[in-house]
Formats: sequence, structure tokens, C-alpha cells
Amino acid sequence: MYQYTRLPTTNSSQAEEATVLKPVFSLLLIVLTSITQADDVVVRDADSLRKSIRDLKPGTTLRIAPGDYPGGHHVVGVDRLTVEALDPKNPPLFKGGANAWHFARCQNLTVRHLRISGQSGNGLNLDDGGLFDDPVTGITLEHLQISDIGPKGNHDGIKCSGLDKLTIRDCTLTGWGGQGIDMVGCHESLITDCRFTGKAGFSATAGVQTKGGSSDITVEKCHFINSGERPINVGGSTGLDLFRPPGAKFEAKNIVVRDNIIEGSLCASAFVGVDGGEFTGNTVLYPEKWIFRILQETTAEGYTQCQKVLVKDNRIVFRRAQVQIEINIGGGTEPESFRFEGNHWFAEDRPRASKPQLPSEEKGGIYGVDPR
Repeated sequence: MYQYTRLPTTNSSQAEEATVLKPVFSLLLIVLTSITQADDVVVRDADSLRKSIRDLKPGTTLRIAPGDYPGGHHVVGVDRLTVEALDPKNPPLFKGGANAWHFARCQNLTVRHLRISGQSGNGLNLDDGGLFDDPVTGITLEHLQISDIGPKGNHDGIKCSGLDKLTIRDCTLTGWGGQGIDMVGCHESLITDCRFTGKAGFSATAGVQTKGGSSDITVEKCHFINSGERPINVGGSTGLDLFRPPGAKFEAKNIVVRDNIIEGSLCASAFVGVDGGEFTGNTVLYPEKWIFRILQETTAEGYTQCQKVLVKDNRIVFRRAQVQIEINIGGGTEPESFRFEGNHWFAEDRPRASKPQLPSEEKGGIYGVDPR
């Protein structure tokens, strides 16, 4: 990779000529490009898919032709992998299996334009391989359609454990047993422009759940329709040996929920063992029992009590025939640390009874006028 050029000596008394190395940068670039060039693999049936998964290398793009494929695929430790539809307008369908796909320790993974349905465990399972203090980073999930997971029990559309800098964008989830998206010990992540619709016969508990030491997560511009008892469960209840990072003293911290539409369900959002967050700019329509819940389910010594959430600039439409208590407050919490500002409350069936009873005084609230 080097070219040798002989130069005459400047001193005539010297018997030898100096030899210098001159890098040939163009040749070096060609060699490096050939080394790092990623494989582009196209599969058109289940057999070729299984073979391709066995042969995956870092940087591979696996493009899957339209058709039906079985679930049950497992990938470990392949970085910079992309799994996508060959034809985004006609994505492949992965049917059945415990998980459609399980990715363990796959850094900078991208999965897009797939359909997933009928799994008995989780639709997608993504994790850190059990290395709780070494998160997997840079995963992107987009344009996925996931349905009919479970149907009963703790079975999630997308299960995420120990992931940092995760992005989930433009995904549709319909019918699941546990959570549409369950995040355990995830950080600095974004869920945006997704749709969550519950389905009869499926025991959904939440649309999105962030727990187990999760922090700095934003849930925005999503639409939740009857998506479990707690459409957005900020926090939760996690076994002490599953927190990421180990030793975290909160279920969730600095969680932002903004600009979503939340229809139906027992409440719009629950805050459970939360240490700081925001619920801002959302539209809440017809919750069935409460509007919010403030709870503490992890009660081990030293754990933060649920506290310090800003609830601001939301449009909340409800019926007094269903909602008598606006906020369900559990023991071991600090509800007085919640701040309420500029929310628009409207009891459709009794507008004069629109003003809620809150754990702290609201600033600039609007009551009894239809915000629609």
C-alpha cells in the first residue's frame, strides 16, 4: 500500500540516496472500502431466510420479499444490521412463533417495513443480552405493523430491555396481551407517530410502558384508542434484579408525554414511581374511570416516591357519568409536587362540573368550555 520514490541526495559526498515512503491514498481508500462494504442479501422464502440469518455479518442489509414467513428468528451480536422489506408497499408477514424476531446485543440495528402477527410471546424482542450495565445503542424501528400478540398475559408487541438511544417511529400496534411497547431500563429514546388500538379478547394493560430505571424518554404524536387499562404507564413495577442500570432508585425519570391523542381506557395516563416528567399538549377523550393515576408500586427502601410531574396545556374531555374522581392517588406518593398549568377541562355531560379536584392548585386552568 506504499509507493517508494528514490530522491537524489543533496550532498555529493553521500554515497547512498534517501528512500522515503509516499502513501498512495487512493489505493488505501479502495482497500478500506472493500473491507467495510456491507452485504446486501435478498431472501424470497423461509428456507433462504433461515440460511441468511445463520450467515449474517456486521453491516448486512437483509431485504425480505413479499409473502408469509414463520416467526421464531433469533439474532445475536450482529452490529449495523438492517432488516427490511424488499418492497415497502407490500411488506412480508411474520406469523406465529414465540417471538417473530429476537435481537440480542445488536448495536445500531434497523428494522423497518415488516408485518408481525400471532406470536404467543412478544412480537419483537430486543435486549442487551443480560449485560445490565452495558446497554445496546442506536436501534431504529419504523413502519412496522404488529397485531394479535398473546392474546392474554404479559405479552408485548415490542419488548425493549436495556436499550439506549432507541427510536420507534410510525408503527401500528393492534391487539396485545401486556404492553404495546414495554421499555425496561431504556434511556434517551423516542416513540413518535405510532398508533395503538386495543382489541376485544386481548388483555392489554398499557399502550406504552417505561419502567425499570428508564429515563429521558419522549412519547409524542401518538394515537391511543382503548389501549389497555393505562394507555401510557409512566413507570410501573419491576423486579429489583431487573433494573437498568443496576441500583437505580426510580422506575422512570424525566419522561415526556406530549402532543398525543388518548381515547377511552380506564385513565389517560398513570404515573407510577416517577421521579420527574411532563404530560403536555395532549388531547384526552372520554376516560372511563379516572383521568390520571398517581401510584407507587415499587416500595423497597430508598426508592423515589412518585413526584414532580408537570401537567400542562392539555385538552381533557370527559363525562361526569363515568369520572367522579379525576385523579386516583395511591399511598407512598407525593401528589402535591405535581404541577398543573393551563389545562382545558370539559365535562361534556355537565359543563358546570368541569373543574377538577387536584392535589395542587392549578395556574391558568380553563373549565367548562369545549376545547374542540
